[in-house]
Amino acid sequence: MKRLQRAALLISLVEALRERGSWCGATHIQKSLYFLQELLGLPLGMRFILYKHGPYSFDLNNELEAMQADYLLEDELQPYPYGPKLLPGKGSMQIKEKFPRTIDMYSKQIEFIADKFGDKKVSDLERLATALYVTRNPEENGENRAERVHQLKPHIKMEDALSAVSDVDKIIKEAERLKV
Repeated sequence: MKRLQRAALLISLVEALRERGSWCGATHIQKSLYFLQELLGLPLGMRFILYKHGPYSFDLNNELEAMQADYLLEDELQPYPYGPKLLPGKGSMQIKEKFPRTIDMYSKQIEFIADKFGDKKVSDLERLATALYVTRNPEENGENRAERVHQLKPHIKMEDALSAVSDVDKIIKEAERLKV
């Protein structure tokens, strides 16, 4: 996928998350895009690694910074100690108008992810994204996957890891009809 097409989808994701009350900080975008790419198969071309707060893409971080430099996204500053919220920038409508077919092609997937994660806190997103990261095969024992989540992220309690794995299994089943 070309950079500006990807930018149009990212702007659409930001709008959809904000419509659902999301804080819409960089972490929200990181985890939502991880699900879009890894669960639903959007061809976004981002590489993710397991990092401090779950799956993270330095590629996406660079893309978000470039989009801000190009006035496609902008920061909505928040009082200390909170980080900024992201919102569509001055040039975002032009990009969306240029790629309506791309947006339309993936709008159901974006809406699905925004519905699932729009109201989540960063800690919830970390648990869920890490649970998806360890879930290569949903039929594998949920307790084993939860144990891996807990081993990778010891601050996530075992009962929270079990809950996250269960939630991800449900999301995987619901997402089957939307895979690209």
